[in-house]
Amino acid sequence: MMNKTKVSIIGGAGYGAAEILRHMLVRDDVEVLRVSSKDFIGQSVSQVHRNLPGFDHIKMQDITPQECVAGTDIVFLAMPHIITARVAMELFDQDVRIIDLSGDFRLENLTDYTHDYAPEHPCADRLGTFIYGMPELNSEAIKTAKHVASPGCFATGIAMGLLPLANAGMLSDTNIRTVAMTGSSGSGVKPQAGTHHAVRVNNLKAYKALHHQHRAEIVQTLSKAGAAKISLDFVPVSAPLVRGILAVSQLDLAEDQDQASIQSLYENYYADHLLTNVRPKGAAAEVVAVSGTARVEISIETRIDEDTGKRTLCIASAIDNLIKGGAGQAVQCFNLMTGKPAHYGLDNPGLWP
Repeated sequence: MMNKTKVSIIGGAGYGAAEILRHMLVRDDVEVLRVSSKDFIGQSVSQVHRNLPGFDHIKMQDITPQECVAGTDIVFLAMPHIITARVAMELFDQDVRIIDLSGDFRLENLTDYTHDYAPEHPCADRLGTFIYGMPELNSEAIKTAKHVASPGCFATGIAMGLLPLANAGMLSDTNIRTVAMTGSSGSGVKPQAGTHHAVRVNNLKAYKALHHQHRAEIVQTLSKAGAAKISLDFVPVSAPLVRGILAVSQLDLAEDQDQASIQSLYENYYADHLLTNVRPKGAAAEVVAVSGTARVEISIETRIDEDTGKRTLCIASAIDNLIKGGAGQAVQCFNLMTGKPAHYGLDNPGLWP
């Protein structure tokens, strides 16, 4: 009989939990023990998440974190920041590995956290102790980690488009200018005045321009990958779609680089990452190709201005914000932590169109 990894989820009512369950419940190497929640108590995951019929035996339970993780190998924390940190504090002395989907443990610098998330951190001494859960950057460390912080959606989409440049030492004293459009599911399961259907379905809107909370996370991630003294001008845009992020980053192109050399750099960097597709020249990254999957598309364009000689590099990256930008990346980390390749169970084709 296969030795199954026992999994529990704390915060089972949101979109992130729905995605974790969608992937975990159908695997024969996983046993989902418990799902805790402050909402829908006593209801089955099939009642709460309409895409999960047939799992009436798993109920939403209002139980303590310790009760939820009893006998569990790996627990997914799928709650908002601050709440997550307080729950995590009750689990640090438990014999359970943690994958956290919130922003509470991604940042290493307390000043960044208090600037972007909350006036204080419930357990600031834990900042920098979680492994950052981006397999394309930290796959070896994730394998043996006890605590993993799964990256943010914008941070994933933007950093994936720039990691090869950072790794090659090509992001030094560089200003990166990024506009990234995101789907409505990134705002969470509860409707808000600025994100509900009526104001979003036929609208495009920039928000938190230059001040989004993922900016520090992106800079930190790229710095860990090899960037130095970079600045990031990031403008997020609310887009009229449910799933997906398209991030378009522009920066100055070095004189010794051209389209062919950058293309080769990216193809080599992502050669062993089977869910990342570097598109050939002239083929643009598109959200529809990756929506519903953990896949990433990246496209590259360069331009030399005829009048000024100014050289520009443009990188576009497309992800599904709930999967590669959220729960699916957490599942990639789960795979690595349980001795499997990151893409295990996630290499299904996307929908088209």
